[in-house]
Amino acid sequence: MIASIHPSTINGNILAPRSKSDMQRACAAALLYHGRTTIHHPGRSNDDLAALDVIKKLGAVVTDLNETILIESKGVEPVGHEINCGESGLGIRMFTPIAALSEKKLVISGVGSLVTRPMHFFDEIFPQLGIEINSNNGKLPLQIKGPLKASNITVDGSLSSQFLTGLLMAYAASGPIDVEIKVTDLKSKPYIDMTLRVIQSFGMKQPAVKNYASFYFDKNTHENKTSDIHYSVEGDWSGAAFLFVAGAIANQIDIEGMQSDSVQADKKILEAIRDAGAKIVYHEGVYNVCPAKLNAFQFDATECPDLFPPLVALASHCNGITHIKGANRLTHKESNRALTLQAVFGKMGVQIELEGDDMMIHGVDQIKSARVHSHHDHRIAMAAAVAALKADGVIQIDNAEAINKSYPDFYNDLISLGAYIQFDQQ
Repeated sequence: MIASIHPSTINGNILAPRSKSDMQRACAAALLYHGRTTIHHPGRSNDDLAALDVIKKLGAVVTDLNETILIESKGVEPVGHEINCGESGLGIRMFTPIAALSEKKLVISGVGSLVTRPMHFFDEIFPQLGIEINSNNGKLPLQIKGPLKASNITVDGSLSSQFLTGLLMAYAASGPIDVEIKVTDLKSKPYIDMTLRVIQSFGMKQPAVKNYASFYFDKNTHENKTSDIHYSVEGDWSGAAFLFVAGAIANQIDIEGMQSDSVQADKKILEAIRDAGAKIVYHEGVYNVCPAKLNAFQFDATECPDLFPPLVALASHCNGITHIKGANRLTHKESNRALTLQAVFGKMGVQIELEGDDMMIHGVDQIKSARVHSHHDHRIAMAAAVAALKADGVIQIDNAEAINKSYPDFYNDLISLGAYIQFDQQ
């Protein structure tokens, strides 16, 4: 699909999308919980749907009631021999340790860019946990056979926190254990905070955490069992970041559905927008975003690499050169996002320099009309669309449907705010 984004002035009120990071963790916890879980305000992205399919394959009974999703489970009891995590990096890294709680032989697979992403950490860690594993030279598909035996291990956290999330959930669901997970160079600590919050919400065993370098499970720690779990999925700061940037560059809007006390890493988008000069006011559950003269800013995105695309869209409209740290975290995303952002925004007249871990974006007076490709990356498509709202002409985005991975209502939400967008089939 080709989306043609016309220069537009937006205005109005919008409800932010639900967090796929929170939704997928809730699905995993509901699978591990022995009983009934009701998920309120569920997400509907491709990654969310893939997570629901995974827990069905691992034994949960899922009933979709539109406004809520009912999940009934007795723990990990696979009903087949293969689970497919779609194109979700979190899904594959989180659900594989959880699936390994079973002693059944399983094939773990995915689609799209996921099949090219490195998964060598499974080969390194799983044998230490008594899990048989065969990978495709460190990539998908994976063949595993448990059961996982929780043991003292050390995990490299420099690539992703998502594997640690899966280990924490699997350990929390194990029997009485007295073990420690040590972590070196952990990135994306706020996502681990989210994992721990979900574990607590489901009454699972909580590890003692020391400086994010040690997660200790005490065999004397008990689960806090309740009869039923009710869990509300919070708003998604990763997706909402694009709405906040849209408000900062294309007229004021009100954004609802975001928790001001959220532990999500991408809430830091507020800091960047304020540093650029735009105004954000929070009152009674609503964020009001007002544009202003925007100036270059400095930002460290090491702990929140998913913010790079909306930050680049913002920086493109800023006067001066914006410096963003953390570019090394972009190599193994849906695309190599650093190079993809450089190529896509280069076509729109924005120069992006890459020096090691640093990205420098040269702001322009006005984005140039161009035809670009999403590179099958949902965040690239959304970044180009938001930047296009104040371009000097139409920006056409090929493979615009990539947004379905995380935010399927993105274009409709922009249109509801007054954006002029046309669609053509490729």
